[in-house]
Amino acid sequence: MTGTDNWLGLEGKTAVVTGAASGMGKAIAEELARCGVQVALLDVNEDNLQKVAAAFNDRGERAVAVACDVSTDNSVKAAADTVAKSLGACEILVNNAGILRPGALEDVSIADWDAMMNINVTGYLRCAQAFGKAMLQAGKGSVVHVASIAASEPQAASGAYSAGKAAVAMLSRQLAFEWGPRGVRSNVVSPGLVRTPLSEAFYQAPGVLEAREAAMPLKRIARPEDIAEAVAYFASERSSFVTGQEIVVDGGFAQTLMSHVPRPGFEGK
Repeated sequence: MTGTDNWLGLEGKTAVVTGAASGMGKAIAEELARCGVQVALLDVNEDNLQKVAAAFNDRGERAVAVACDVSTDNSVKAAADTVAKSLGACEILVNNAGILRPGALEDVSIADWDAMMNINVTGYLRCAQAFGKAMLQAGKGSVVHVASIAASEPQAASGAYSAGKAAVAMLSRQLAFEWGPRGVRSNVVSPGLVRTPLSEAFYQAPGVLEAREAAMPLKRIARPEDIAEAVAYFASERSSFVTGQEIVVDGGFAQTLMSHVPRPGFEGK
């Protein structure tokens, strides 16, 4: 897509995207900017963040880089103050920042578990509280949380990741219930397998890309842009009567469970 897409009615809005220095967060911010949104890019990686913001501004898109560690109350509050001064009141929040620290549950360290929960769940709440305040005062706004199909499909040896993403899904539903009467919507986008800098090491192993593509009904791995387009829908007024819901963007992967069950006489039909 080139130019500005006005169909979603997002032009002139102000959005905050966490984890915006790379991967899905960067793609989400780019999609919103293409729709005419001014975007606050939040990330703990300040060097990458500045480069991303510079690219936005070179294209004539309004973006500001705000260093932020979503695991820390003071950092999130400071970021909210900076965004308000730079761009005005936040109207769209995309909670995307997250980490993965693998480990089987029998011996995962509590430190790693707590770190993942702090960033992947509590960080979402911190940002919702800090940036949602302006939305609640205005009586309108949209919060979009990036979760995962791991929220409903257990992922072995991933420590707190699946539990955390399941918590994100419920956090969104609770926010939808509490904030809906005050005009603020809350929804979830749950990606399946997406090729990002965080997952790239998997795809460098021989045969992994081919095996993963073969498992997809759509026969490809998602691009960050696939996730970004679903986020833009939830951010927009096109979803003005949708709240407490989830869009799964996984190429149909979650529908393949029965393919693992032997059915003599049915194979190939």
